[in-house]
Amino acid sequence: MRVLGSLLLLIVFLTACGKKAARVNTPPPPSPSATSQLPSESSTRKAHPSSPKAKTTPPAGSQNQDQSENQGDNQSEDPSLDIPPDTVPVFTTTGMASWYGPPYHNHRASNGEIFDMNAMTAASLTLPLGTIVRVTNVKTSDSTLVRINDRGPFVEGRILDLSMAAAKKIGVWRAGVAQIKLEVLKTPSPLDTGGRWCVQIGSLQDEDSAARLQDHLQRRYHSAQVIKFLSPVGVWWVRVRVAQDDRSRAEELARETQTDEGTVFLVRLD
Repeated sequence: MRVLGSLLLLIVFLTACGKKAARVNTPPPPSPSATSQLPSESSTRKAHPSSPKAKTTPPAGSQNQDQSENQGDNQSEDPSLDIPPDTVPVFTTTGMASWYGPPYHNHRASNGEIFDMNAMTAASLTLPLGTIVRVTNVKTSDSTLVRINDRGPFVEGRILDLSMAAAKKIGVWRAGVAQIKLEVLKTPSPLDTGGRWCVQIGSLQDEDSAARLQDHLQRRYHSAQVIKFLSPVGVWWVRVRVAQDDRSRAEELARETQTDEGTVFLVRLD
């Protein structure tokens, strides 16, 4: 019996040893280095084709800012420019013309309306406001009709300041200055009589200079009204309005006035 019991105990012991060996041969779990090779959830989401793309803004100035020479064709309609092509000019002259746009755009013009550099208008020192003129580029023979709604050019040797649209229309925009033929086709008042006239002096670089000139002219011409004002480009002007805005008196004052601080111009106000 002792021998039989010993045999039974030996069989149980050997069986238990076999089970332990089976557990040891089980494949181990993946190593931490292998797990790190799998794509993460966040990286998978970024790579998804349906993910919204970030909006990009082009850098400032990347758009083409060069404006076409023919942009003047987009000006607003002006019924006052509907003049028969066979209209005979009442006055013709030649001279130099320039053009202006920014920073005068959207500022008030001399006739009270807001200056639009894309409209077919022009500035003249002496033509009545509302005058319709034909402007022809002498070099290219290109011409257009414009309406006088502003005063200028305040540069010696120039007779007309075109809006940017008008300058593009006749090829003055890129050149800056060109010789033109000016033909007056229609005017609301006579050219050689009447009108309200003044003398304008500028441009002065600071308000103190304008104030000194204003004081000097006011003491010299007691009956005149002398004012100073700032232009849209930041320079100062002095304007002298003689008694009754008389043209002959304004012309005499313009001849008498000499200053090292600015240029003297005879200007029609109406």
